[in-house]
Formats: sequence, C-alpha cells, structure tokens
Amino acid sequence: MHAHGETQHGKSLAVLTTLFFMWGLITSLNDILIPHLKGVFSLSYVQAALIQFSFFTAYFVVSLPAGRLVHLLGYQRGIVAGLGMAGVGCLLFYPAAATLSYPAFLGALFVLASGITILQVAANPYVTRLGPVATASSRLNLTQAFNSLGTTVAPLLGAMLILAGTQHITGVSAQEKALAEAASVQGPYLMLAAALFAIAAVFAMLRLPAIQDEVAQDGQQAGSVWQHRHLVLGAVGIFVYVGAEVGIGSFLVSLMEQPDVGGLSQADAGKLLSLYWGCAMVGRFAGSAVMRHIAASKVLACNALLSVLLIATAMLLGGKVAMWSLLAVGLCNSIMFPTIFSLALSGLGKLTGAGSGVLCMAIVGGAVLPLLQATVADNISLLASFGVPMLCYVFILYYGLAGYRPRG
Repeated sequence: MHAHGETQHGKSLAVLTTLFFMWGLITSLNDILIPHLKGVFSLSYVQAALIQFSFFTAYFVVSLPAGRLVHLLGYQRGIVAGLGMAGVGCLLFYPAAATLSYPAFLGALFVLASGITILQVAANPYVTRLGPVATASSRLNLTQAFNSLGTTVAPLLGAMLILAGTQHITGVSAQEKALAEAASVQGPYLMLAAALFAIAAVFAMLRLPAIQDEVAQDGQQAGSVWQHRHLVLGAVGIFVYVGAEVGIGSFLVSLMEQPDVGGLSQADAGKLLSLYWGCAMVGRFAGSAVMRHIAASKVLACNALLSVLLIATAMLLGGKVAMWSLLAVGLCNSIMFPTIFSLALSGLGKLTGAGSGVLCMAIVGGAVLPLLQATVADNISLLASFGVPMLCYVFILYYGLAGYRPRG
C-alpha cells in the first residue's frame, strides 16, 4: 500500500512541479521587462523598479486572503484559482502594450503576482504533505530546483522574444517605435496565458489526493509567534534576501549594458543574466548534498560571506570583473531561501503555520529593497547601488552565525 501511495503521489508531484517551473519563469521575466520598459517609457531607475514593487507587493497584500481562500476551496481548487488569476494577469499585458500605458503594465503585474501568490500558498504546503514527513524537505528542494530551471530559462526566452526583436526598429517616429517595442511583450505573455489556462484545465480534471489540514489547536497556549526571536530575525532574513536577489537580478542587465562594464547589447545582457539564475539552480543541487554533512547554518554563513566579498570586489574594481562577480552571486544565493526558511521555523511546534505566514509576507522585501537600490542608482551610480544588496548579505551572515539560534 505504501509503495502504491508513493507512485500515486509521484504523478501528482510531477504535475505540481510544472507549477514551480511556471512561477519561476514568470518571476524572472521581470528582469527582462525592467530594462525593456525602462527604454520604452524613458523611465528612471526608481520608476522602472516599480515593476518589482507592483509584483512583490502582491505577496504582502494577498498572502493572508490567499490562505483563507485555499482553506475554503481546498488545495486543488486553490491551485486552479491561482492559475486562472495569473492567466488573466498575462492577458492584461495585451491592452497595456496597445495603449502604451505604464500604469496598466503595473496593474497587470499585480494581478499576475496575486495569482502566483495563491499558487505558492496552495502548492508549497501541498508538496510537503504529499508523502512521508521525513522526506518533505527533499521534495520541496526538488520542486524548488525546477523553480530555478524556470528562472534560468526566462531570461533566455525574454532576450530572444522581447529584447532581440526590437533592436532593428528604425526610421519611424518615437511614438511608433515605442508602440512597436511595447508590442513585443504581447506575444510572449499571450503564450504564457495560454499555458497557464491549459495547466489550470489539467488541474481541474486531475484526481489529486485530498489532504486534510490538521485541526489547528487553540494557539493561545503556545504563546505568540513574535516571542520567537529566531523567527522574527528569520523574517528579516527572508526580507533582505529576496530584496537582494531581486535587486541584483533587476539591475544586472542595465549594468552589463554600460560601456565601462560589459558594453553588451540589451539582448546579449539578457541572455547572460540566465547565468545568474542558472548558478542558483546548480547551487541548489550541490547545496542539498553539502548540507547532509555540514550544518545548514554554517553553509548559510559561508555563502553570505562569499556574496559580500563578491559584491565588494565588483564595486571596487568595476568593469568586466564587476559583471562576472555579480553573476557569481547567483551561486551563493542558491540555498539561502529554503535554509533561512527552515532555520526560522525550527522548534515552533504548533506555531509553524503562523510562522510560515509571517515568512511568506516577508517576501515583500522584493518590492521595497530594489526601490532603495534604484534610488541610489539614480542619485549616485548604478554600480554603487549594489551596496544595498551587499548590506543585506551582511545581515544574512549574522543570521547564519548567531541569529538562527532559538532562545528558550
């Protein structure tokens, strides 16, 4: 019976993995949208950073309502609802491009990200419960690796479909050029919408194992989730980590385009960006092996220190060295999110669910910190702005050395 259960879950897990791939793809495409729309609408760095702001604010706003929705509908219907909403968000890119409206793009991104938030809230716990508790984290790591595959493929696709097609538009008025450049977004996002609706239809028809939530005990006796210092510091860790990862991804294409750094075309820079996310994917596979032998907190501290050194090198030396150093930070990022997440939740017992909600809301760091980095980029220089993620990694270093320890 048990073996049968594993194979039966194997099919469900395979289908769930497509979700992780899709939302990795969609999230990472923002790194291509930023330099692209920055050019189309002649935006400052701060205005361009509103792309990530609209996207990641959805996590903050929608996480709790999404939790209630999934509770009402169940995991499977919750996933279908999330996919449908994300698909609608992708469709909204069409009128945004046709009317050349930057606010309409930001609105479409918010709807798209709201759908993905519902997906995350439903799919993450579902994966951990599909099978034995003992292997839950390895299952989540596997699905996360496919998430990384999505983030790696997206810049390549985006560079080919969105950035490369617009380099040859000449001899037309500025308005026509802007319209043509904006229109290059329409096809890819229509394809994404079609894919999301197709996956939603599959999920609606699948017979996934129904999983009951454990009846939550009255949480009062367990105290407040905010009493646990290692969880609160872990939430700060998630906040700064997502902010740093997103900030670097958001501005790397623009940096690699600069004549004194990479001197690359936008399309070539976009393709190189997939190295940043690809390193994270490789690091996830390697990291899970390393962590069987070395304490997770030590691996985290080591990776954070390496990130600080790589960014410091980039800022001091500039040029091609800066480009490669910053791309290498992707490798260090690999294990950070799942490691901070698990360290922050350790020993919470009945408060684990509430703690997980706090950590998911901390993903809003991806909205806030790139704006801060953009402000530095507009006022000082783009290279100097990478000091913001560097400080984030300093905090993660502290968390890996001391902050993760629960204080009883």
